Amino acid sequence: MSSLLFVDSAVYGGAWSTPELRALFDEVPRTRAWLEILAVLAETQAAFGVIPAPCAAGVARTCRSIDVDAAFLDEVRRGFEASNHSTLGFINAIARRCPEQSGEWLYYGATVQDLTDTWLATALRDARAIAARRLHAIDRRLRELAAAHRDTVMPGRTHGQQGLPITFGFKAAGWAAEARRHRVRLAEIGGRMDAGQLAGGVGSLSSLGPRALELQRTFLERLGLRAPQISWTTSRDVLAEWCTFSTLVAGTADRIGHEVYNLQRSEIGEVGERSAAGTVGSITMPHKRNPEISEHLGTLARVVRHNAAIVTESLVHDHERDGRSWKAEWNAVPLVTLATDKALALLEELVANLEVFPERMWANLVATRGFVLSERVMLALAERIGKQSAHRLVYDATMSAHGSNRTLEETLLASPEIMAYFTRDEVRALLDYRAASGHCGAMVDRVLADVDDSDDFEGDVNSEHDVSSGREDVVLAVASQRARAENEWQL
Repeated sequence: MSSLLFVDSAVYGGAWSTPELRALFDEVPRTRAWLEILAVLAETQAAFGVIPAPCAAGVARTCRSIDVDAAFLDEVRRGFEASNHSTLGFINAIARRCPEQSGEWLYYGATVQDLTDTWLATALRDARAIAARRLHAIDRRLRELAAAHRDTVMPGRTHGQQGLPITFGFKAAGWAAEARRHRVRLAEIGGRMDAGQLAGGVGSLSSLGPRALELQRTFLERLGLRAPQISWTTSRDVLAEWCTFSTLVAGTADRIGHEVYNLQRSEIGEVGERSAAGTVGSITMPHKRNPEISEHLGTLARVVRHNAAIVTESLVHDHERDGRSWKAEWNAVPLVTLATDKALALLEELVANLEVFPERMWANLVATRGFVLSERVMLALAERIGKQSAHRLVYDATMSAHGSNRTLEETLLASPEIMAYFTRDEVRALLDYRAASGHCGAMVDRVLADVDDSDDFEGDVNSEHDVSSGREDVVLAVASQRARAENEWQL
């Protein structure tokens, strides 16, 4: 079957989603989940005396026996096109298979959003668990990089130009702190998610009898959800929050990817994606080793941002139901969730295999001929003549050196105005790239200190990593990588 959407393509779909998320959102698993929801609804309604127990058993048995194949989906499609109702074709296809009169009690007292919102709550619950696992692995690896390269000096850049020395560990620790904040956000949003929907036509539960609220709670608990405080058919802030969270996460992935994309440039070469065997960068330029992951993170982030904006449009509804709003979610929320998960999976792969080249970082610093140390000179001079006067003297000296091959040291030594306040030895002592990296190492240490006392979060569920037992492993891995980096970097 051909597809008009790349996300559904048999060839290209893997670039836009992962198998784990497709197993939640593809049409066949989604339809099976809908069938199970209707089966549980019938059984719960029978337990509360809303529908006859024999009929409920017939409905549940039918829902769980339907083979969601091409023929069934085509029948549902034809029913939808004939009725132009979101679920009537689905209801009729099931009812035709129900024994005796049991089909009359199918989907009793419920409406479209009771089914679709409840399914979406279960899908996002499972998607959140996968996101928690991926963020945990990313956080862990970034901390390892930060520790290993705590003191690996590199250029810090502003406006695309070298500004002052920093360390690569400082950069990686900034990424790690951002990932950690997302883990906290994910745990927080979890407390507002996982509420299902069983509300009826206008949200009043008027069709489900005197024990409707108890029935609602029981039904949703059987699906692993909780009952909402109040019907949320027109209150979509939690879904908008999920998509906003996804925008932040995808933005972090894009930010890291964009940095790697730039630092991997041939003329910079400070980090690089480790290409898998057989990866082809160009079909016309065989030598190319393109930052494919980093680049695609930017593509996915754009998909997330723009579809999240569609969901925020759903914050405004007319009265108690408004199909213009929640039907837009059917397309946008899965796309946001699929693309965010793919971005996290790619980011996890990127940082796990990131190559770091300290020698190129050092070479790029040295290539400035020391001029990235001008602030250090200016501040030392400011202690003697004041900041504004010091800035003017160092500015004049450095600007006059542009276009020549002089180093900063040569430029300073040739300036009688500056040398009136320094000895030659003092000038040489100021030109220390490592000392000019400021307090980068101390800030790395502060980020790493969180490992022991905040490495576990409520909401980090179904993680493949056992955080409490893994802390010692993290500390040992960090120490080992730092020692290895220090041995390799003798500059």
